[in-house]
Amino acid sequence: MSSRTTFLGRLIGLYCILIALAMIIRKDATMDVVTAMMHNAQLLLSLGAITVIAGLAMVLKHNIWSGGAVTVMVTLVGWIVLIKGSLLLFLSPEQESSIFLDSLHLQQGFYFYLGGTLLLGIYLTYAASRPRAA
Repeated sequence: MSSRTTFLGRLIGLYCILIALAMIIRKDATMDVVTAMMHNAQLLLSLGAITVIAGLAMVLKHNIWSGGAVTVMVTLVGWIVLIKGSLLLFLSPEQESSIFLDSLHLQQGFYFYLGGTLLLGIYLTYAASRPRAA
């Protein structure tokens, strides 16, 4: 595993752990923020621009589809971030609300989605932090 993969695996992993735990602890506030964001076109555009930058940085520096599970997962996360940022940039607030709140049933699947995020974070942090075999 390259040093870039190790760094990104740890970074993404720790980010996922912290964000998932914070959102789980503050479910009502999280849902209020997400719902409010879906009705604010300016905020969605700004968030989309920032998310696209993060996704592009990951994809341009780490677009590696072989070399182990952590390597592929880091690449996959980069592409997911880029796609999500692009959706935020190009879709209307109504379309985004339909996708993120209605189609994905965010309110009903809240703990399921964040549980997945937490597990991803734990796995990436652990796998990227293991000592490398010589």
